[in-house]
Amino acid sequence: MDKFAVGRRIGILISCTLFCWGVVGAQSKVEVRGTVLEKATNQPIEFATVMLQDQQSKAALSGATTGADGTFLLSAEATDFTVKVSFIGYAAREFADLTAQNGQVDLGNIYLSAEGQTLDEVLVRAERSQTEFKLDKRVFNVGKDLSSTGASALEVLNNVPSVNVSIEGEVSLRGSAGVQILINGKPSVLASEQGNALGTLTAEMIESIEVITNPSAKYEAEGTSGIINIILKKDERKGLNGSVTVNTGTPHNHSVGLSLNRRTEKFNLFSQLGVGYRELPRDREVINRDLVSGTEVRSEGREYRNEQFYNVILGTDYYINDLNVITLSGNFAYEIEDQPSRTDFRFFDENGLLANEWYREEVTEATNPKWNYELQYKKDFEDNEDHVLLFSAMGNFFGKDQSSEFTNTSLLDGEAFGDQLTRTNFQEAEYTFKLDYTRPFSDKLTLETGAMYVVNDVSNDFAVSNLEGVDFVVDSSLTNIFEYSQDVLGVYTTGAYEGEQWGIKLGMRVEHTDLKTLLATTGESNNQNFANLFPSLHTSYKLSDRVSVQGGYSRRIFRPRLWDLNPFFNIRNNFSVRTGNPNLLPEYTDSYEVSSIYLLGPLSMNFSVYYRYTEAVVERISVFENNVNITMPMNIGTNRTTGLEFNAKYSPKPWLTLNGDFNYNYFNRQGELEATSFDFTGDQWSGKLTTKFKLPAQIDFEVTGQYESRVQTVQSLVSENYFLDLGLRKKLMKGRGVINLSVRDVFATRIRESVVQQPTFFLYSFGQRGRFITLGFSYGFGKGEAMEFSGQKRF
Repeated sequence: MDKFAVGRRIGILISCTLFCWGVVGAQSKVEVRGTVLEKATNQPIEFATVMLQDQQSKAALSGATTGADGTFLLSAEATDFTVKVSFIGYAAREFADLTAQNGQVDLGNIYLSAEGQTLDEVLVRAERSQTEFKLDKRVFNVGKDLSSTGASALEVLNNVPSVNVSIEGEVSLRGSAGVQILINGKPSVLASEQGNALGTLTAEMIESIEVITNPSAKYEAEGTSGIINIILKKDERKGLNGSVTVNTGTPHNHSVGLSLNRRTEKFNLFSQLGVGYRELPRDREVINRDLVSGTEVRSEGREYRNEQFYNVILGTDYYINDLNVITLSGNFAYEIEDQPSRTDFRFFDENGLLANEWYREEVTEATNPKWNYELQYKKDFEDNEDHVLLFSAMGNFFGKDQSSEFTNTSLLDGEAFGDQLTRTNFQEAEYTFKLDYTRPFSDKLTLETGAMYVVNDVSNDFAVSNLEGVDFVVDSSLTNIFEYSQDVLGVYTTGAYEGEQWGIKLGMRVEHTDLKTLLATTGESNNQNFANLFPSLHTSYKLSDRVSVQGGYSRRIFRPRLWDLNPFFNIRNNFSVRTGNPNLLPEYTDSYEVSSIYLLGPLSMNFSVYYRYTEAVVERISVFENNVNITMPMNIGTNRTTGLEFNAKYSPKPWLTLNGDFNYNYFNRQGELEATSFDFTGDQWSGKLTTKFKLPAQIDFEVTGQYESRVQTVQSLVSENYFLDLGLRKKLMKGRGVINLSVRDVFATRIRESVVQQPTFFLYSFGQRGRFITLGFSYGFGKGEAMEFSGQKRF
């Protein structure tokens, strides 16, 4: 635990107590001043405790805590006194036989040296933030060391074991960024991808943070890397918080954002406005080699996805009374896309000689409106704070109206490829209804039950036209209307027993899926109707307050997504085509995990061993003909994966934090496609290390390095991948202003490279985004320090 944070709270407590005691005796008034510094770093120590005592009786006469610059000033009626300076984790210093000059004593710079814990452990636990183990989760209780600092929710999350928040505001759990964030057990636009406004919540509003790494049957059976649930205090409703943020960067990435959060006795009003422009370039290189004919097509180019975006969030929590809350919120986003891209092609004959050369240019324009709205009702019961009923209804809409023009320019006298036009009219609507009920029967027994219904409807009207003479003629083989609908009905029940040391939780979830796809023009359809059981089992044993062992089993499902099913494709590179498979089946995984969790002072560690068995594995398969590669997802056999994972967070010094993740797994693939066996074994590993430094002048510096080993898939070999990210943050204006600088992929080494070597063809693919640099300024107003505006970051 950060010594400064612990001392901050304890200092405030002691100071308040000292002032309540008052002054003993009628003596002449004296003022004492000075500056408290850490000896090792010469940095000021904030919230150190300074006590003025009677030299004989040791009775407290006055007290104070140091400011952000380490200075203090206190006064009392005294003539014979001592001054004691202390801070948690540091050796206290005492000054005696002091003589006042004109009623003043200046102690100058006072240096404190670090030592072991000096305060009673029970007092420290009562004051500082701490983690406790629950049956299937860990709960981080926010103490005064954080709640009294005015920190944002993102800064609080960064103190939670296994959780890391980058300077850009990206939240990851055990090294994975695919985390679902809930507010009081329910989704919220405050934590949504469309406009992450977690920075408008301050630490004093937060009661605790729950971390769930292996979700039970209570949660949707679709895969997730984990859940973070932020529990807000019921009695912290008053105040205005907000921030204004300006960002700029290269490649072009410019935005302005305003976040507001207003809390009253009855209402919690929140809003966010954002506007900006960004460019997302990508370099690509592809080689298609026909090993039968000996011909080859090489293509390389730069693709752009440029966007103007506008985003508005409005919402409110209405507290009917202490037991009933209604939330109504909405989000509207509008994007204007421009995709100027160029791809250069070269065709080599069977003798390896250049036979043709041309380039293909794309001009694409699109508009994307997005809607999101939500109504939630939460009822608490008086008998138990965990006795809760929650209902929510959510709606989402996404549209795309896009047109593209492709022109081909020949550089040799070879075959001239005709120009093409494409048109896309895409609409997607999704509605989600959820009802959850939690009923504790005692301190040890809890029942949870609920239901969910999700409706997803999609229509994609796609057309391709080829230039014939002077006119564009619709290509009927590439033109169709794809309609997709998926309804999922889920019902669950879980029962849990949790004793002082041991607990167990059993759950069962039933989900019924009705999936339909239709190619309206040709009448081709595929209907899938199936029901599945998703059991879960979790158990834990507390060896001590700092060590716990947890085990879990759950069954998960991966349902084919829209773009896995949609057979239409982008014809930017018509020699390398990516398409969907309307006949794709869902993928099922049985997941087993045993974890040990250690909290050892400034060190927290998680060590896990896992086994996963996956059926109907979805893999992208290449089909090659006439130098054209078409990749399509298919269900290929089974996958047995055995692995281990290690995660640690270590803060050896107040100014240094290390956060590391390591994952290794060995897999056994078995499958067959069209009489061809795909049986093989392999392994892969990845590592990530984030180092954070607290530098002088309120500067934070962050370095993140990541490595991913090469890995074999059914057809391809994916190359290793490594990169380095940097971040720098400087606080200004007593913490209300923040300057952020981030550099992603410092050395431009983050690539996606793969090779497919088959008996009749060879494929090589290379993709790279390159270096991104972003500079931002945020100013916070209301309670606390500046809140980070953390909108969508797409790379």
